[in-house]
Amino acid sequence: MAVPDVSDHPLADLLSLQDRVAVVTGGAVGIGYAVAERLVEAGAAVVIGDLAPPDAAAVALSTRSGARVVGTTLDVSDAASIAACADLAVERFGRLDVWVNNAGIYPSAPLLELTDDAWDKVLDVNLRGSFIGAREAAARMIAAGRGGVIVNIASTAAFKAGGPGVAHYVSSKHGVLGLTKSLAVELGPHGIRALAVAPTLIHTPGIDAGRAGFRAAGLGDILETYGERLPLGRVGVADDVARVVLFAASDLAMFMTGSTLLVDAGDVAL
Repeated sequence: MAVPDVSDHPLADLLSLQDRVAVVTGGAVGIGYAVAERLVEAGAAVVIGDLAPPDAAAVALSTRSGARVVGTTLDVSDAASIAACADLAVERFGRLDVWVNNAGIYPSAPLLELTDDAWDKVLDVNLRGSFIGAREAAARMIAAGRGGVIVNIASTAAFKAGGPGVAHYVSSKHGVLGLTKSLAVELGPHGIRALAVAPTLIHTPGIDAGRAGFRAAGLGDILETYGERLPLGRVGVADDVARVVLFAASDLAMFMTGSTLLVDAGDVAL
């Protein structure tokens, strides 16, 4: 099943996700919510899956936009929970076209203090969860015969160590890039594209929670400190990532698969 040649399609149609259905894991806050907002703006119906209460996010987004948005509790470390989320998308909206593996965690611990359980938890959420999400999404896309797109949220940590204390996180994100390449090879014949999006430090509620600790340790404001060293002069905001995810999910990127799109303000180039 070859992907179509969309060269004669107008730009508005290439960007549109009208009549398509997307799932965003970890979609209730931060980057995930911004992604859901942009997918809705492009015309998609969206299922927001999250451990954090997803219903409030779905109601807020649907009320503001008039779009079809539902929320469901999702634990990406639980295969049955992921399968149920994929089934919900098909049951509620009749199809599944875009799956965004956004849910992730980023704790830190020095290597010699990093326990087996802590390692396993990060790999279960960040890598295993992305694998199962891709598998469940692909199964339903293949059954429908319409192709689709899987977008994995990686990190600039997939290109470098990024500093001490994050061996489990860095390893998980390196794995996400390898997973994306493998998905591209296996799913391409079914018309399913797989892309990764790798952000630098992004200002999210999770980052806000850690800023006080950095200040207390005499390290200043992490957002200002990190942003000043980036070639483009600031850290990212959630919508910086969401716009690139929208591009990847849309027909603008029809001939792209297996690649990683950096959203890094030049971080990896340093």
